[in-house]
Amino acid sequence: MWAIAAILLASAVIAMLELPSLMKKRLYKEFGIVCSLILLGTILSIAQSMHMNVPNPLDLITFVFQPCSDFINGLLQ
Repeated sequence: MWAIAAILLASAVIAMLELPSLMKKRLYKEFGIVCSLILLGTILSIAQSMHMNVPNPLDLITFVFQPCSDFINGLLQ
């Protein structure tokens, strides 16, 4: 419970520091990107603090590039 509260507090502080300057400069695309990244980071952090199974991005990268690696290794042997 305290971990989730700390995560939400940290996300709110980051948002309060970053978002007003983006709106003042009328950087709407950057505002949307920053909001989505803060939201994604908050959700993943809360899931991690609740000991949920959060997928590793490296697994996707390995799945995509493993056939290419196997092909190149086959050519070089």
